[in-house]
Amino acid sequence: STRIGLCAEWRYDVADVKLTGVGKSFGDARILQDVNLDIRDGEFIVFVGPSGCGKSTLLRTIAGLEEITTGELRIGSRLVNDVPPAERGIAMVFQSYALYPHMNLYDNMAFGLQLNKMPKDEIDRLVQHAAKILGIQHLLDRKPKDLSGGQRQRVAIGRAIVRKPEVFLFDEPLSNLDTALRVRMRYEFAKLHKDLQTTMIYVTHDQVEAMTLADRIVVLSAGKIEQVGSPLDLYNHPDNLFVAGFIGSPGMNFIEAEMVSGSASEATVRLKDGALVRCAVAAQNAMAGDKVTLGIRPEHITRTPGVNRLVAKVTFVESLGSVTYAYCAFDGVQEDLTCELSGVVPVSDGDTLELGVEPDRCYLFDAAGKAFKRLVVAQEAA
Repeated sequence: STRIGLCAEWRYDVADVKLTGVGKSFGDARILQDVNLDIRDGEFIVFVGPSGCGKSTLLRTIAGLEEITTGELRIGSRLVNDVPPAERGIAMVFQSYALYPHMNLYDNMAFGLQLNKMPKDEIDRLVQHAAKILGIQHLLDRKPKDLSGGQRQRVAIGRAIVRKPEVFLFDEPLSNLDTALRVRMRYEFAKLHKDLQTTMIYVTHDQVEAMTLADRIVVLSAGKIEQVGSPLDLYNHPDNLFVAGFIGSPGMNFIEAEMVSGSASEATVRLKDGALVRCAVAAQNAMAGDKVTLGIRPEHITRTPGVNRLVAKVTFVESLGSVTYAYCAFDGVQEDLTCELSGVVPVSDGDTLELGVEPDRCYLFDAAGKAFKRLVVAQEAA
């Protein structure tokens, strides 16, 4: 299909990407295993996972920088397993900006087009338009050494834009920037996708970036896809312990528990200290005595015990002004129980806190790590 980007003169093709049974091995080491994924035309999709999970390798197979060992890869209607990178209709932006230090920004952006012997007036039109989109028109005569990290990254993106690719690929493009600039550049990427309306695939280990930018997130672990969904789908309905622990900041608290009773609308579990906790989950297939894991997000813990009462002793406090984090000793938690309390809270090391969490804010996982279906409140589901 053809889309119109920031202005009517900026027309280009966009494409979906389909991976079927894709695997990648280096000798006996299997890096990707049976990856099946449909990336929709015009979608912003983010690959996320811990170091070594295979997310960058997956991106490089789409780019053609790594050969696929098994399976099929299609970009648009074309099977591209054996198509060279330059002929796949993609453009890739790397973690290192890879700019030519002896060239000014204009020439850095124009270089690939010049190699393809494109007419000078067409090159100028494309470079000027990409610079306008990125807000760097006034910097085109400067060299990379004269720029900030964020400006250099914009040039690297501009070099991709002028190629008018069907698919943009980004490999951890913000990892070299400081915290404040990363926040700003997240906004820039979101705006760029809105302006260009093209397919973008973005790799990061930062789940905040993933939650901020993605139409859908692909969570990977050990070369396999754990779950695919919108940011809120993954936050509210993780399929398993891995996804639940990876999505959300600070991470979810996991507490060892034992099933007391279960029904189609609620489970009651017993914690190691004997406390009973009710969870709004579908647990009709669970048996009394089953080992389970209770999941509670730090932001869902309150100072009002209510239905579920937890008693914990504070070991460390972080006061950040708008929020206070209390880290507490609690039986059944591998590390401290993390509590996110709104505002400045008069809590000190050694204090004993009475805490609560509503049943519809609880997550529950069986002994294999699979999530019980949550019955969330209406406003959360929306």
